[in-house]
Amino acid sequence: MTGIQIVQTANAVPERTVPNDELNAYMETSDEWISSRTGIKQRHVATGQTTSDLCTLVAQKLLAEAGWQACDLDFIIVATMSPDYMTPATAAIVQGRIGAKNAFAFDLNAACSGFIYGLKVAEGLLQVADKRGMLIGGEVLSKLLDWHERSTAVLFGDGAAGVLLEQNLTGSSAFLATDLQTFGELGDRLTAGYQPVNSVFATDSTDPHQRYFEMDGRAVYKFATHQVPESIMRAVQKAGLLVQDIDYFILHQANQRIIDQIAKRLDQPSHKFLSNVANFGNTSAASIPILLDEAIQRGTIQRGQTIALSGFGGGLTVGTQIIKY
Repeated sequence: MTGIQIVQTANAVPERTVPNDELNAYMETSDEWISSRTGIKQRHVATGQTTSDLCTLVAQKLLAEAGWQACDLDFIIVATMSPDYMTPATAAIVQGRIGAKNAFAFDLNAACSGFIYGLKVAEGLLQVADKRGMLIGGEVLSKLLDWHERSTAVLFGDGAAGVLLEQNLTGSSAFLATDLQTFGELGDRLTAGYQPVNSVFATDSTDPHQRYFEMDGRAVYKFATHQVPESIMRAVQKAGLLVQDIDYFILHQANQRIIDQIAKRLDQPSHKFLSNVANFGNTSAASIPILLDEAIQRGTIQRGQTIALSGFGGGLTVGTQIIKY
């Protein structure tokens, strides 16, 4: 079977940071209230950049740092729940901007699990015919927030990050095992971006406020702390490993309390669970690749280590990918 390797990582976030105390101007909250419940201290917020702008910056960084040309790419996938448009796809915008004339491009939406789902799709493409691909998770979630609603507005941030992937003809692969699950019956526990029927013939009287994030926080917490450990264990077993063989866990950065609880359920030391939620908040499909890139740039994650990447969120969805970096 054709092997696959992660060649390069990169990230891009808006320059504007919004610390917790600044949110006092828009809602009744405080740094103590937010940080004690979520671990979040600040988030990056776009003041003009779109999702495609951030993803284009990531694409340019990836190519420059790997020494690849845009024409080398066979495909571009963008995982996002906050695209610029319904069409064209964010990936198509990126493809056009960087001049990747040989690449087909499309978006994928599995919300906060999007990057993991994207890795599985990219794996399939690279095992069949394509040789080089780019996967980016990118979000501008600030446009989907009611900035006066404390239960959701304090949680999210904007950003993008991604990877370059390449066939490895030696047969060894970075992709060891995958576990993906969707729980559509729980989909109404976390929603955003509702598109009402809106024509001269429509009778839809849905509250337009439904375009903003709405979340049953208690239900999502229960879902994540139960389903993520089970997904990780299934993927670890598929890879023929034990959970203690994992060097680091890179989880979707939704809430520090969720991350800590997952570590406890897996009976693994907390230092294995890398975190940057304090600085970025929840960036949905971008959170895992942002943290992966940071950890690689710092030298925390090194070649040869075994990593568990696991996402969870809207859908509701959960997904785990075991990689040998």
